[in-house]
Amino acid sequence: MLKKTITSITLGLSLASNMAFAKIDLDLSGEVIQGSLIVGRTNANNNVLLNGESLKVSNHGYFVFGFSRDETKEHTLKISNNAGETLTKSLTPAVREYNIQRVEGISKKIMNPDPKAIERSRKDSKKIKAVRAITSDQIDFAHGFKAPAKGRITGVYGSQRVYNGVPKNPHFGLDYAGPKGTPVVAPAAGTVTLWVPDMFYSGGTLVIDHGHGVTSTFLHLSASNVDVGDKVLQGQEVAKIGSTGRSTGPHLDWRINWHQMRLDPALVLKLKNFHTFSK
Repeated sequence: MLKKTITSITLGLSLASNMAFAKIDLDLSGEVIQGSLIVGRTNANNNVLLNGESLKVSNHGYFVFGFSRDETKEHTLKISNNAGETLTKSLTPAVREYNIQRVEGISKKIMNPDPKAIERSRKDSKKIKAVRAITSDQIDFAHGFKAPAKGRITGVYGSQRVYNGVPKNPHFGLDYAGPKGTPVVAPAAGTVTLWVPDMFYSGGTLVIDHGHGVTSTFLHLSASNVDVGDKVLQGQEVAKIGSTGRSTGPHLDWRINWHQMRLDPALVLKLKNFHTFSK
């Protein structure tokens, strides 16, 4: 639940110079809210800075950034062109209130994994962090996202689960319930960068790179239809729902990241497809 209503950004801003006749275009899609992915488009040769840090800009002028789950500070987006002109915009993400879910009856084995299992999970985490650190030239993130599975949503981003009375880390995915073997499709096109069938926590784990550090991660899968290095299309079947790893039942846990920043998959489903819009 939000403390106030936020609408999606769809801005068309420009800055023109009477002397150089240059123009800075800026079009943003996304909600200015905690956990949101923001996709932007500007002139291809422009420089884009977020809080003083350079963002990757594609040959088409696309760029992307995000707001973390608990972010509250004001962000400064600065666009500049070769004529020395700049366009600056301030963005402060709205604060959210997250759901608390209580789950009882979790086995002691799951609640208290042995040291060997903990060490294994750390190795799994390093593999996932490595592929999330990739910054490819792909721009599939700018073409919109679709739901990766059909089924009832049983878990949402940002919620905190309390297992047997013990608070755990927040949940960073969007969970879809479904029988084992239910198809999982690519929410956007991209390249498969990781497939591991038996990670300790997440079981069958698949990662798809959508470009510029934006990735989809799919957890608890029973099988994969693709291999590392495969190019996939939006809507292509890539895996099957399962209940592998530390799962209490068959479901898909879909996660969206901008590099290591964990974002809300439900919000990316609202992003517009820039491919269908002309400048």
